[in-house]
Amino acid sequence: MKKKLLALLLIAVLAFGLVGCGNKTETPATEPEGNAETEEDKGTGEELKIAMVTDEGGVHDQSFNQSAWEGLEQAGKELGVEVSYQESQQDADFAPNFETLLDAENDLIWGIGFKLSDALKEAAEANPDTKYAIVDFAYGDETPDNAVGVVFKQEQPSFLVGYIAGKMTETNKVGFVGGIAGDVIWGFDYGFQAGVQYAAKELGKEIEVLNQYAESFSDAAKGKAIATNMYQQGADIIFHASGDTGNGVIEAAKEQDKWVIGVDRDQNYLAPDNVLTSAMKRVDVGVYNVVKDLVDGKFPGGQTVVYGLEEGAVDIAPTSDKHVPAEILKEVEDIKKLIIDGEITVPFNEETYKEFMKTL
Repeated sequence: MKKKLLALLLIAVLAFGLVGCGNKTETPATEPEGNAETEEDKGTGEELKIAMVTDEGGVHDQSFNQSAWEGLEQAGKELGVEVSYQESQQDADFAPNFETLLDAENDLIWGIGFKLSDALKEAAEANPDTKYAIVDFAYGDETPDNAVGVVFKQEQPSFLVGYIAGKMTETNKVGFVGGIAGDVIWGFDYGFQAGVQYAAKELGKEIEVLNQYAESFSDAAKGKAIATNMYQQGADIIFHASGDTGNGVIEAAKEQDKWVIGVDRDQNYLAPDNVLTSAMKRVDVGVYNVVKDLVDGKFPGGQTVVYGLEEGAVDIAPTSDKHVPAEILKEVEDIKKLIIDGEITVPFNEETYKEFMKTL
């Protein structure tokens, strides 16, 4: 009887031990629900990878590519996203660079500049699970659901610096050097011309605007040659909208001891004694805001986001007060209000410029 009780007790102990061991070593088939990653959870920033492809101007163009990268760097610091870039040396690099960033499993891939529009759209349509964004191009109704266009009213700050040039020219001859002709650079061009003529009307005189395109955003030597020629023709102020090509324009201004107007960023630091003002287009603001929207789970896919004076994303440079008289800066502030209120409609191409000139 004792042996039988002892055997039963031993069986019970062994059974209890087996149950205990089973509980300790059991591995769940899936991760705990709280650790499972979902698309919604991925918007916390720390696990997001964001990258951009430059045009041929490169990330150190002192212009819009650099401004875009500064926006990504700010997002990296403040939002915790991982950021990187791919530089393009020529147009043929666009598609392979997008593919490289796709292979690196980036969540959002930027194309910086309208020249990348075709390659980005093709990439976005082929990869619907990856998000894309482009600066300076609007696809309109053809915008892929996983892409967003970010555009700026570059004609508005161009009008303001044109007004300053018109007010300050001593030779009644100014110049404009463009990069590659197209909707974006036409906005700078015709906005500038309109501002010059608005000032000329106020002053009751005629001001000539010399105009030439380099057909490149990366040829500083050509920019310098064009600007030097304009200065020799009598222009005393030149506005450039030409990316890295504009660095040559600024160099010519330094050599000729003339005024130059910068673009995209406050370029006074490049030539403190010669950069009169700059038409700022805050690409960094647009880039940062879209990244933040993604982090917050509000990516504006299928849309075009437009930035202008009213949104605080375009303006003249804060260093303008170094060389522009306070009286003129006050007039610029008055003009800003007229533009925001719709009392001045700034032209952005040849057709709208002709209509604008009829109002003067």
